[in-house]
Amino acid sequence: MSKILSYLRSYRHGRQFVISVPYVWFILLALVPLMIVLKISLSEMEDTSVSSMISWVQGWPTIKLSFGSYIFLTTDPLYFQTYMSSIKYALITTVICLIIGFPFSYFMARSPKHLQPMLLMLIMLPFWTSFLLRIYAWKTLLVNNGVINNMLIALGIIQDPLPMMNTPFSLVIGMVYSYLPFMILPLYSNLSKLDLRFLEAAADLGTSPFKAFWLVTIPLSKAGIIAGSMLVFIPAVGEYVIPELLGGPDTLMIGRVLWDEFFSNNDWPMASAVAVVMILLILLPMALFNKYQSDQAEVKA
Repeated sequence: MSKILSYLRSYRHGRQFVISVPYVWFILLALVPLMIVLKISLSEMEDTSVSSMISWVQGWPTIKLSFGSYIFLTTDPLYFQTYMSSIKYALITTVICLIIGFPFSYFMARSPKHLQPMLLMLIMLPFWTSFLLRIYAWKTLLVNNGVINNMLIALGIIQDPLPMMNTPFSLVIGMVYSYLPFMILPLYSNLSKLDLRFLEAAADLGTSPFKAFWLVTIPLSKAGIIAGSMLVFIPAVGEYVIPELLGGPDTLMIGRVLWDEFFSNNDWPMASAVAVVMILLILLPMALFNKYQSDQAEVKA
């Protein structure tokens, strides 16, 4: 009996330890840095340092909060336009990735089993190269004297180079190229588990292939669509490298504003306020996704 009790205690403690690891990881690497950023956003800049929130007056601690950065965010239209621009380009990137990624994922899921590992490797192959080098390669392709313009001129299709670089087109191309695998992988994981008997039943009932795809395949792959969209949209909102290398002055995104506030203007409270608002914007789709997952779990239960 004592051995059984000791085993149960050790099992309970081991289970609690395993469960606590991700919570400790989240607190140290996510929650604590976020609290530091929030604290800086509620402070003021004094020369080259951030003012302290706690001061001692006649031996008593006094907390001083400054909401000036958040008030300035609401009064300067530049920040609102930048947030809207970031959301717009992130949504465009997500939609294009979904349009391209869904057929490719469907093709992978319906391919012979012995070919699927090779197709997965081809999807992950770009990750073996530096992200910065891959984005910079697009710069050499899209410039006026780049490969694409030179090839089109040589074929006689155009007479003058097309202005593709430093435009919204080059920005979207770079973001779609970078984030497309994040859409394909969750879609493939979902579609590969799809029960083909549903499609066979739809066909037996006289449903056309397109109608069966729209009424059966799309609803059953909704979880993969939402997961892939979140994986693309969330990092795309705060993207900095791609707008910096491929975008122009008309493609200002929030990542560039953060960089300017931190390192050019040396205004850490303003930069932290911009970051906090951006995190809140990202938390909204994540909360919707978690609600959808909870609803799906309740339905299955």
